[in-house]
Amino acid sequence: MAASAKQIFSKIQQTNNVSKGTLYVVNRNPRNLERLRLAYTVDGYHLERPVRNFWHRLELNASKKYVTAKLVHFENGPVIKCSTNEWALKRHLYKGNDYTAFITLGKVFASRCLDAGLTEMRWDFIPSTGKKVDLFLLAVEKSGICLMEPNRIRPAYSWDMHRPEKPWEVME
Repeated sequence: MAASAKQIFSKIQQTNNVSKGTLYVVNRNPRNLERLRLAYTVDGYHLERPVRNFWHRLELNASKKYVTAKLVHFENGPVIKCSTNEWALKRHLYKGNDYTAFITLGKVFASRCLDAGLTEMRWDFIPSTGKKVDLFLLAVEKSGICLMEPNRIRPAYSWDMHRPEKPWEVME
């Protein structure tokens, strides 16, 4: 039996209603610790390529006809995928792997990332200037995506010489 929109809306209001006198709210978002920079990441070895210490990594694959951009989570695999092989992009492009295809793919990929709330990702490779990949990265950065993830906040131990300030603690 299908529920009406009014019933669904009232159920959402009930579950999101915070009662008076509550000291804290439990956030059940599984990505919340990643946003706070507290989540665990696999470190791997420092000589490994591609490196494994990331939460989200940008992968760009170019074939002879098409270009594909993927945002990969370190545990769950691909989160967002965008390709010039998609009909909605292909119909606006002259070729699937020329300069305009890379720029358009960068804009669409960044838009999908922003819609999903993912604004920081890791990009390991440094392209030479003036190439197609550089244009893709420039379009992604202009759209508001940061291609560098912040460092993970590690627990401070008693023997540590330097204890960094936590972002949620304000010292004045």
